[in-house]
Amino acid sequence: MTLSYDGTRYRGWQRLPNAETVQGRVEAILSEIFAQPIEIDGSGRTDAGVHARMQVVSFEAEQLPIKKVLSQLRSLLPADIGAINLRYAPERFHARLSATEKTYTYHIHNSASPDVFMRKYRVQIVQRLDVELMRQAAQRLCGTHDFIAFCSNKHYKKSSVRTIKHIKIEESDENLTISMCADGFLYNMARILVGTLLEIGLGKREIDSIDEIFASKRRETAGETAPAKGLCLTEVRYEHTDFR
Repeated sequence: MTLSYDGTRYRGWQRLPNAETVQGRVEAILSEIFAQPIEIDGSGRTDAGVHARMQVVSFEAEQLPIKKVLSQLRSLLPADIGAINLRYAPERFHARLSATEKTYTYHIHNSASPDVFMRKYRVQIVQRLDVELMRQAAQRLCGTHDFIAFCSNKHYKKSSVRTIKHIKIEESDENLTISMCADGFLYNMARILVGTLLEIGLGKREIDSIDEIFASKRRETAGETAPAKGLCLTEVRYEHTDFR
């Protein structure tokens, strides 16, 4: 199943006790439809306030007519969560573990004049950004590296090596989008990458500091964690399955 959602009023994707989360809300509705407890796995555990255009979800349940389930799901979901499609997946498919590539996009409004209609989805930066310098810095972040310095989890024990396939920075009038494609992201990694690039674009750090960040393997050497509202999970890819 593929979902899209506005993460503004949610405490993130992952189910939490006594908190409104996307996973918790969807599980409750699916459990009602199937009349049995349903647990779902998402392709990415988006943070509080982060949005998704393509959150792939896998779950196991008894067979019911797909069109009927999708129709019921759409009628019961709140307006800020949308069910895009629903289909049978290959055996042993797992939305997160089977993913080979994820793309996050960060949206910035680079202007002194606020964009009131997009304020929930773009971060406003008044000072003019040096976009070309940011593009040069982005190239240094690409490739296979240990990204532990770009992770907010101080107790992360698994491999923190990831491969960033590309970072594209595009301008359109006063709006800027930073698109990051990788084989996986650590906790807060996408937002810390953006925060680091923004500091370079604002002249607060040098491009060469990226090499120092990788060498240090310490979170405090990287940039600040960029605000959640500008980030959106935009695409998830799998080896033999297309959920777009």
